[in-house]
Amino acid sequence: MQPSSQQLHGKVALITGASSGIGREAARLFARHGARLVLTARRQPELQALVAEIEQDGGQAIALAGDVRDEPLARALVETATARFGGLDIAFNNAGMTGDPCALPDLSLQAWQEAIATNLTSAFLGAKHQIPALLARGGGSLIFTSTFVGYTAGLPGMGAYAASKAGLVGLTQVIAAEYGPRGLRANALLPGGTDTPMGRASTPTPEARAFVENLHALKRLATPAEIAAAALFLASDASSFVTGTAMVVDGGVSIQRT
Repeated sequence: MQPSSQQLHGKVALITGASSGIGREAARLFARHGARLVLTARRQPELQALVAEIEQDGGQAIALAGDVRDEPLARALVETATARFGGLDIAFNNAGMTGDPCALPDLSLQAWQEAIATNLTSAFLGAKHQIPALLARGGGSLIFTSTFVGYTAGLPGMGAYAASKAGLVGLTQVIAAEYGPRGLRANALLPGGTDTPMGRASTPTPEARAFVENLHALKRLATPAEIAAAALFLASDASSFVTGTAMVVDGGVSIQRT
């Protein structure tokens, strides 16, 4: 692929939750489009395998394993991007968890706090350190993986997940309003059901998967690559006038009624 056709040529991108699912596919796609990558997740072997794959294809990537709930990791990722590649242009805060589905009265405080910390507080910590680096390069693109759950639909047993992911939409809007004048765009990406390891854990039987597929107008789940393609749009200059949005990429689950 020639540089003229690479949407992220010359850009430096940070991706969390990169060891599997949407994050992994986004890393591979961003690399093919010319981005130099800083990747994180908890699993070091999977991250290193991904870096090796990207480098074998001619890309550049570095991995730093850790827990996105820890502020020192958020700081270190940005410092790594600056030291290794000269700065930061794109941050895709994608790491998250669904938690154990249960009715709200049965939800423990510990489980609630874990979901909030993993899905929302980690995004705050990431943005806190990413924003100054993005501004130093003239703005850039900040992306958060949210969900339709708690935004266009409520699903029983998903109280902590919905609350934490809905919070990302509010965070996105505030960042977009605060830093738009300085060229920084912030957007939330809201996937529908996606065929990832986390998604498969939520639908462990063929019957459960079929039920979730039927909720969508397209009568299927997304592939991680399809959601990664939407992230590429938000990361690239193709979305140069898009900020503060909750971009629904959900196969019609938000409007499906039959």
